[in-house]
Amino acid sequence: MARLLHRFLTRGDALAHLQDHVVRLRRLQSVLETALPSPLTGQCQVANLKDGTLVISARGAAAAVRLKQMLPSLVEHFARAGHAVQSIRVKVAQPEQPEWRRPSTERHMSADAKASLSVFAQSLPADAPLREALERLVRRGRD
Repeated sequence: MARLLHRFLTRGDALAHLQDHVVRLRRLQSVLETALPSPLTGQCQVANLKDGTLVISARGAAAAVRLKQMLPSLVEHFARAGHAVQSIRVKVAQPEQPEWRRPSTERHMSADAKASLSVFAQSLPADAPLREALERLVRRGRD
């Protein structure tokens, strides 16, 4: 399967160019990770390389500021590793926003209400959907 996918990606010129670019970005990412101190390695990622300008995405403002302080040494590090990087741009990535969900409302039911509903449910026919629903409500009700 991987061989078929590789053959498909290298068949067209555009796809082959895209694959080469991805491989180049992965190499640059590994060079970046060796240059960064351990607290920053998970915070920074190579985003793109175009016309000798490397774009690095930082996960927050603090990581971006620290990265900007290191730019001259990073350019030297990439040059020593054999990559033609003339300049580096740092972008602050938008933090991932978790999907907002309405907090669940906690509903309580008194013991008297449970007893009344239970008595009413018992008065309904055994196969009635309302009876089943009321019994479930009584079982799940919190005091």
